Amino acid sequence: MTAHPPVRIEHGFGPADRPLVAALYWEAFGAKLGRALGPRPRALAFLETALDPDHALCARDDRGALLGVAGFKTAAGGLVAGGMAGMVQVYGPFGTLWRSILLAMLHSDVDNRRFLIDGIFVAPEARSRGVGAALIEALATEAHRRGYRELRLEVVDANIRARALYERCGFAATGRHRMGILRWIYGFSAAITMVRVLG
Repeated sequence: MTAHPPVRIEHGFGPADRPLVAALYWEAFGAKLGRALGPRPRALAFLETALDPDHALCARDDRGALLGVAGFKTAAGGLVAGGMAGMVQVYGPFGTLWRSILLAMLHSDVDNRRFLIDGIFVAPEARSRGVGAALIEALATEAHRRGYRELRLEVVDANIRARALYERCGFAATGRHRMGILRWIYGFSAAITMVRVLG
């Protein structure tokens, strides 16, 4: 079994990282968000400007290469911010209008009792190296530092691999939200709420 070098976790990312973070985000969530933010070139153009490094923890290797990102939400925003003005620049007024409606249907409010995870994604070449688990532990530390006693996330019901990771990291399913007719837009039938109690 090959030993992997340790993962370093940092807050935020710099301007040079924006294209890569956007590309990794789209690779992870493009299948779900394709109808709302696609096509891919427009989605990447929007994400590169909309990403908020203040709501990100980044995993890097010993050379500083980006391995993965964990986003989180607070009352001040989330990993993908951007706002209407940023969307209009990329999609135009009409494109922004209907996309905003679709995205609002996926919106998760900030949970005052729990620290809300806003997406975890890992570079393909860094998978199965413990990067996702390291990011989750960093989120737990960040949540504890901010005074939260629980972590919360939503995972697509069909994403068995991600759910297994979360369960290994101490999360338990607490609810299931069915998408109804929206499953035809987003490509999944339900989202599972998972919570981890912090020690």
